[in-house]
Amino acid sequence: MSSQHDPFAAKDDERRWRALMTSAQDGDGVAYAELLSDLLPVLHRFVRRKSRNAQDADDVVQEILVSLHTVRQTYDPRRPFTPWLMTIAARRVADAARRRYARGANEIAVDVLPETFQGDETKFEQEASDVAEDLRKALAVLPQSQREAIELIKIRGLSLEEAAEATGKSIGSLKVRVHRAIKAMRQALEQKS
Repeated sequence: MSSQHDPFAAKDDERRWRALMTSAQDGDGVAYAELLSDLLPVLHRFVRRKSRNAQDADDVVQEILVSLHTVRQTYDPRRPFTPWLMTIAARRVADAARRRYARGANEIAVDVLPETFQGDETKFEQEASDVAEDLRKALAVLPQSQREAIELIKIRGLSLEEAAEATGKSIGSLKVRVHRAIKAMRQALEQKS
């Protein structure tokens, strides 16, 4: 019987995961690999149950695992592991839903993609590529602390609380770093154009 229907098995899973996570925090790579192996099917079931888009499930599970890895040192072994994990998972599912909603609001579905022609329309793809490259360059020249704040909060989508736990910095400090980073990147991009 699976642990999702058997309360005794669920308690065994909780004890096992808590012990594996505690060992992983102490640097035991084998325990960490076992933990991730145990969690993968659990997270897939959770994401498929919560997400309406099955195609994005693998990506969302990957994001959960990245978040887990990023904040693994913040787990308190005196507290239950499963609620901590499911809070992270629920936030990544919500982030994916927000991205999907935002993408849907700005995209139009077409049956056949239009061919590109010589002219201004064909420049959009190259311009988008150029902008992405400019952003990468602007991010690369930021001080390490600002780059880390941008990567955790704006790129990986961690909340301020999660990023504070991951970095050991205060939320206020992270807000200042993100603000200064965005300001510096904006100036760099304005100078470029």
